[in-house]
Amino acid sequence: MKQTSVADEVTRAAVELFASQGYANTSVQQIVEAAGVTKGAMYHYFESKDDLLFGIYDRLLSLQKRHLDEIIAAGGENAEAVLRAVCIDVIKTSIESLDEGTVYFRSAHMLSAPRRQEVTRRRRAYHDEVAALLERGQQEGAFRTDIPAPLLIAHFFSDVHYLSHWYSPGGPESAAQVAEQLTELYLTGIHTPHPHPKE
Repeated sequence: MKQTSVADEVTRAAVELFASQGYANTSVQQIVEAAGVTKGAMYHYFESKDDLLFGIYDRLLSLQKRHLDEIIAAGGENAEAVLRAVCIDVIKTSIESLDEGTVYFRSAHMLSAPRRQEVTRRRRAYHDEVAALLERGQQEGAFRTDIPAPLLIAHFFSDVHYLSHWYSPGGPESAAQVAEQLTELYLTGIHTPHPHPKE
């Protein structure tokens, strides 16, 4: 095993074990045995099991934030087009990292307080950028203003958070298809309502 792959092997083993038997029920010994490394090798990259749990979600957070920044930097004709690309990306990457998300949402409360605060801060930063897009779309007249923006944002992310409860990688639809469909449903729901023509 190459030295550079040790962290990846440990992370992969931890994700599988945490997802299948729970964070609290998984020992460091089980992780290193599944990864095929020594405890010393693991502790070279991760200070503790808490550090490993944080690292699992950190990878997903970092990936989605990088994609978000790239999408926003590329710009678009309007806020709706940019928000559409952001929504598709966050759903698709969440599905592609379904086990990591499952582990986090089941075990986040077991993180140490500083780690929980760091995750909250970073998720808030992501949400703030999405909120800015939504508000820009409201100013452009594309999105409804009769419902507070925080509720419109919570509506979208609740779908993301529940993916692990119903999505099956072996199902008939791909991650890309589900991302497109959920995004379309979401954007349809937040579009500015058009008045019905008078009969």
